[in-house]
Amino acid sequence: MGWVIFYSFLLLLGLGLSYTAYTQFMHTKKLLATGIKTKATIIGYKTSRGESNTLYSPVFEYTDHQNQKQTYTSTIDSYPPPYEINDVVSIIYDKKNTSKMKVLSFWDLYRGSVITFMIASPLLVIGFSYLAYRLG
Repeated sequence: MGWVIFYSFLLLLGLGLSYTAYTQFMHTKKLLATGIKTKATIIGYKTSRGESNTLYSPVFEYTDHQNQKQTYTSTIDSYPPPYEINDVVSIIYDKKNTSKMKVLSFWDLYRGSVITFMIASPLLVIGFSYLAYRLG
């Protein structure tokens, strides 16, 4: 009976993570449908120290729909820097909250949902398979 509880927990955890991935995907889908697309310029980097390298978070500057300059610092640190200063990238932002901005690239748009579902998938398969075998 203990194993049934353990595998039920794995299945429930997988279902919860799948729901989270789905929710993140739907937020991105809504942003793509209702957001405003524009261009942003990389104006600099916020740096932080990693284990062995300096990590870089790009700082974007763009003009919003009210013709006001906005800046946004990415929450993703990387080494080496992903862009050169003065590079121009396509972005999309929420009209109601201009701080909700994403670069129009697959990884920036879907990173959260892809990684979350990659973690959920084996939990779903293992939990469901064991329970189907044991209880079926």
